[in-house]
Amino acid sequence: MKPSSPSSSVPGSAASASDAGRAPLLALYAGSFDPITNGHDDLIRRTLTFADRLIVAVANNVNKQPLFSVDERMQFIREVVGDDARIEIRSFSGLLVDFARETGARVNVRGLRAVSDFEYEFQIALMNRHLYPDLETVFMTPSLGTTYISSSMVREVSRFGGDVTGLVHPVVARALQERYAALQGGLS
Repeated sequence: MKPSSPSSSVPGSAASASDAGRAPLLALYAGSFDPITNGHDDLIRRTLTFADRLIVAVANNVNKQPLFSVDERMQFIREVVGDDARIEIRSFSGLLVDFARETGARVNVRGLRAVSDFEYEFQIALMNRHLYPDLETVFMTPSLGTTYISSSMVREVSRFGGDVTGLVHPVVARALQERYAALQGGLS
């Protein structure tokens, strides 16, 4: 007979902390999510295979001109992830390490679509480690079907009337279409 291993009752989900004899693992997945894409959704769901809880942290970056407000982006994320009690959606500004300290998160999840992402993300991970050694960065590669998807690419395709079906949730696709129609209507 094979010894039992810690596992949760939900296939593909993280073992519960009590099963594993450890404190619950809280992970952060931070970004602008302008808008959330199917690539983001893929990483959110896969993070929950090793983390007990996940905070999707929407950055309020004053140096960027987002297409959607923080509140709109948070609502899109809620639409995409549904009512999974393991996922919390919050906004933050300032340093990610301060937000991680405030929330008690121990893991920072970052997606790497290409080798070109690595150098930038690696530098940030090292700085975060310097500022808050208790925060580990976990780099995840996207699923093959979402590797090429980025928010900036989705915005560009949508801006010129291209079809973003399969790249974003239908609610996001409609919002993109409406936003660009309103922006183009305002230019006439």
